[in-house]
Amino acid sequence: MKLYSFFRSGTSHRLRIALNLKGIATDYVAVDLRVDEQQGDAFKSVNPQQMVPALDTGDKIMIQSPAIIEWLEEKHPTPALLPQGADARARVRALAAIVGCDIHPINNRRILQTLRKQFGANEDAINAWCGTWISAGFDAYEALIAADSARGRFSFGDTPTLADVYLIPQVESARRFNVDMRRWPLISAIDQACGELEAFKQAAPMSQPDA
Repeated sequence: MKLYSFFRSGTSHRLRIALNLKGIATDYVAVDLRVDEQQGDAFKSVNPQQMVPALDTGDKIMIQSPAIIEWLEEKHPTPALLPQGADARARVRALAAIVGCDIHPINNRRILQTLRKQFGANEDAINAWCGTWISAGFDAYEALIAADSARGRFSFGDTPTLADVYLIPQVESARRFNVDMRRWPLISAIDQACGELEAFKQAAPMSQPDA
């Protein structure tokens, strides 16, 4: 399989984590967002949406990290990224959605480029914009995991789940935008626990060949 990825892309990062947790090796194909390589005809033939990541399975090319990760969970069910039981799965999916639906989409590169180019935002304004939405999402995430008396070292239980797959890249992004993570001690502890695992270490942005 080929993974089309950019080292600093949060969605690429989350997919790399999921692939590593599943023990699935891929050939890494770098797509350099810094020079808008994703907008060229070559990559448009891979993904008409011109966004990373994309996963070429050999039979098909898959896009959109939530869809790819759910596909991985169905095709490679162990180790599981979702717990047993409908209620538990809904909780994990909700935590992941805080990041995937409410934080990341309004902080991704094309939004920030629009703020810079069309609205004249400087880097202080960009950091403030990102910090606003990261903080709102992390406040909710921290409250939810604090209320879970059965929670272990990770977002749900004692093994990484889909929630952590989404959370850790967002923590990385928060640091890049100068968000002070001391405000969320539980999230920070989860980040530390995940950082001890090879699957997360190997998926980290600065561990990628295009970093």
